[in-house]
Amino acid sequence: QVQLVESGGGSVQTGGSLRLSCAGSQFTTSTYCLAWFRQAPGKEREGVATIYTGGSETSYADSVKGRFTVSRDNTKNTLYLQMNSLNPEDTAMYYCAAYPTRLMPSASCSTYYPDYDYWGQGTQVTVSS
Repeated sequence: QVQLVESGGGSVQTGGSLRLSCAGSQFTTSTYCLAWFRQAPGKEREGVATIYTGGSETSYADSVKGRFTVSRDNTKNTLYLQMNSLNPEDTAMYYCAAYPTRLMPSASCSTYYPDYDYWGQGTQVTVSS
């Protein structure tokens, strides 16, 4: 059973930055799609960014492109999300998630949350104006 633990959330003012981390353990296959999702109260869970452990493919929601950067350290089984230029619309609970897969060349990881098998407990990000 893959286990994911997020950290790094907190409260910042508009324009500030945060770096989220997601430590994974007990990965049982060689490649995974990893993702950050977020969910604000009363809203649908939204895919923020994805990354594939077997290559360099990444994807971002339009709302965070140019501000957020997803990265991973396979040696540490850790996923990161660098968030810059934060604004109040970024306020949400942020979750990391994973599913085992082997992507075809030029394919991207899913941004559909039911496709993800493993989830962390979430870390809260609050941005004040």
